[in-house]
Amino acid sequence: MLKQRLKELIDIVEESGINELEISTWWGRKIRITKNTSAPSGATQPSPAAAPGPPEVMPPVITPAASPAAAESSNHHTITSPIVGTYYAAASPDASPYIKPGDRITKGQTICIVEAMKIMNEIESDVAGTVVEILVENGTPVEFNHPLVVVDPA
Repeated sequence: MLKQRLKELIDIVEESGINELEISTWWGRKIRITKNTSAPSGATQPSPAAAPGPPEVMPPVITPAASPAAAESSNHHTITSPIVGTYYAAASPDASPYIKPGDRITKGQTICIVEAMKIMNEIESDVAGTVVEILVENGTPVEFNHPLVVVDPA
């Protein structure tokens, strides 16, 4: 039974992109499986085959960041999230959104809420202008410096 479990764990490590797996049991036993990455065998070939999976996930993260960069090159300003949390376009689900594309906003005006640890943080515009694009959907998680809104300060 234990030999079969160990073989399953070894197979998981060999077929995945990880190099090491450590498991601690509730009774205090630890098991560590480490891939020998220096051996020039065919066993190291599945690792690169498994690695292309995550880069397919990466382009969507890069794509939203490219849109604001293009917007900034055309004299637009991108307002970014100052904190990690969840983006909300309005104060409550039944309220109208703080801003929408085409709205004229002022510096210091609340443009959205980012909830972090059950605290609702009002995010204010750092520039006056016209809202060109809202880059985040309501209820979406955002990271620090995640682009939120593109504003034309003209």
